[in-house]
Amino acid sequence: MIYLDNAATSFAKPKEVVMAVCDAACRGCANPGRGGHSLSVSAGEVLYNTRGRIAELFNISDPERIAFCKNTTEALNFGIKGVMHNGGHIITTSMEHNSVIRPIKALGKQGVTHSILQADAAGNLDINRLEKMIRRDTRLIVMTHSSNVCGNIYDIEKAAQIARRNNVLFMVDAAQSAGTVQIDAQKVDLLAFPGHKGMLGPMGTGGLYVAEGVKIASIIEGGTGSVSESLTQPEFFPDILESGTQNVPAIAGLGAAAEFLLKEGVWAIRGHENELCKRFEDEIKNIENITIYGSGEKTAITAFNIVGADCVEVAQILNDRYGIATRAGLHCAYLAHKSLKTEEIGCVRASFGYFNTQKEVDYAADCLYKISKDLQI
Repeated sequence: MIYLDNAATSFAKPKEVVMAVCDAACRGCANPGRGGHSLSVSAGEVLYNTRGRIAELFNISDPERIAFCKNTTEALNFGIKGVMHNGGHIITTSMEHNSVIRPIKALGKQGVTHSILQADAAGNLDINRLEKMIRRDTRLIVMTHSSNVCGNIYDIEKAAQIARRNNVLFMVDAAQSAGTVQIDAQKVDLLAFPGHKGMLGPMGTGGLYVAEGVKIASIIEGGTGSVSESLTQPEFFPDILESGTQNVPAIAGLGAAAEFLLKEGVWAIRGHENELCKRFEDEIKNIENITIYGSGEKTAITAFNIVGADCVEVAQILNDRYGIATRAGLHCAYLAHKSLKTEEIGCVRASFGYFNTQKEVDYAADCLYKISKDLQI
């Protein structure tokens, strides 16, 4: 199988990640912070060390401001609902994943209002327009760093500057950029990230960084291993957002993945992935009846359609006949597809990872040429 669905979950994983998961599971997986015995202490060290590596990766000064979550969706829900629990106005964009849009819509039942910055048909956003959308009751701007549909990268630094000078919190969805684009978390207020995509870690991992001074409410409450005599949730980090037993083996794998990224270098990884993506697009753009979506600086995602062909059928042929894994449909991002004018047809998404090769890219492009000829009407 040639795996070109890294935007969903990266594969393969570095051997160091697999070994770290197995080691944590085999050598002892006690509850961190729930006892003084050696296995519990060892589990606590796994969490501590992983936070430290992630903090180094994202330039976070205090690792304790990182709360582990099971994915970016959970982190976004914690962040959006945690800072908007008292109402107010949110600004977001039309290029968001449903992990942003749906929590915002759910908050509408509690009186929270929102505005959407509309992208153009190429998926581009005019960040300068954000300032004109800010109201007196605007409390949060939340936006993706990179589109999960077409890969366009957005200027989060400029958005952060606009938010800061207007005293508005700024949150970034780094689902498609963490591990593949350099991120300086010091410039944002909240950062939601996955472990299982560009960070090359296991499924079931991710996190939320909350900057010092940002007031956030807990979304779930329960055991934290701290101040057990209190019947209310601790207000200090990371305990305010971390209730219940953590997935220690997966977090151990995430720590190994962060260490791998630090060793290899995020820019080196991005360079390799972008080279593959550009090679693929250069090859398929010459196929007469293929349309490619998105423009400008991108992560390693190519969204495309064969004109007149059903995108799901194309992806199925790639899988069944040629052993190539892609993803077709609306990618849990209906508003983004609406911006790209593909809401009625969806698209095929090929997304490249650190362990893909030029040979695989060339083969996939050749297969698409054959499919386009077979399906041509």
